[in-house]
Amino acid sequence: MAKAKPSDFDWPNLDFSYHDLPYRYRVTYENGEWGEGGLTEDSNLVMSEATPSLHYGQQIFEGMKAYRRKDGGINLFRPDENAKRMNRSAERLLMPSFPVERFISAVKEVVLANKDFVPPYGSGATLYIRPLMFATDSVVGVQPGQKYIFNIYVTPVGPYFKGGLVPTAFVTSLYDRAAHGGTGQSKVGGNYAASLYPGQKAHSDGYSDVVYLDPTEHEYIEELGSANFFGITKMGQLLTPKSPSILPSITKFSVLTLAEEMGLNPAQVQISINDIDEFSEAGALGTAAAISPVGSITHNGEKHVFYSETEPGPITLKLYNRLTGIQFGDVEGPEGWVYDLGK
Repeated sequence: MAKAKPSDFDWPNLDFSYHDLPYRYRVTYENGEWGEGGLTEDSNLVMSEATPSLHYGQQIFEGMKAYRRKDGGINLFRPDENAKRMNRSAERLLMPSFPVERFISAVKEVVLANKDFVPPYGSGATLYIRPLMFATDSVVGVQPGQKYIFNIYVTPVGPYFKGGLVPTAFVTSLYDRAAHGGTGQSKVGGNYAASLYPGQKAHSDGYSDVVYLDPTEHEYIEELGSANFFGITKMGQLLTPKSPSILPSITKFSVLTLAEEMGLNPAQVQISINDIDEFSEAGALGTAAAISPVGSITHNGEKHVFYSETEPGPITLKLYNRLTGIQFGDVEGPEGWVYDLGK
């Protein structure tokens, strides 16, 4: 695959796909310690055919973005939280942790090396950042590996849901994304592999994605595809699901903080699919999705429409403008949320 050039991109019309940019960061773990590591132009990864990452799913990753400011500078949004979450995932899968400060430094290095690919301010596009870690050595029995690669690649992307801030339709599924006590709170590939079939079926039926319900009773909302759910009650309170198998979204916890500032009295609670008529607005939260309004949810053949199927609700829009304003450097956010990489 030929390396991408900035001139290859129509920034306002980007889709959400991979492009082979000039540089990525890579470092190996052997004999109980991480090597020196650094930038490389090689986008191919080498591993044993017997690696537990292929056979037993010993693989984790993260998702984050770099944002072009109006003055031409570049922002990162809470990379320290991504580093901490990745280490929690590593602990769950018996993988080595990667130092938080080193994680942040590596992210900065690879973004700045590819800074010409951070989409321009106002284009609606961002530079997606994908840190990943996986075992590379040879293991036959079910056991953790001893050698690992930590790699970060970046790629410019448009909105995850086509159309940007336009409400989309979701449908409940009988399939589960993750089990209580499993790896639902970790960012591991297996959770997403489990979502491919129900997601594809939802797409073929005309929906954006699936509403996953709890794996025990199939009553309580867990996630929307690969994003967290939130709803605004008719009394103006922001609620988001509480469950042991939901990925702790950095976007969600950021929105909970912003919602508190806005007087929305946010709370994490169990949300029954049978009670969605209590919400006047709903949306999806995540790094890829940011804040995306949900127009409707169909459950057992019955369609519930929230604020509108064509326009975002006023509170959803206010939250979106506040969050993205912080990310793109248009407004001040809580201290420590934004990392300025300069121009």
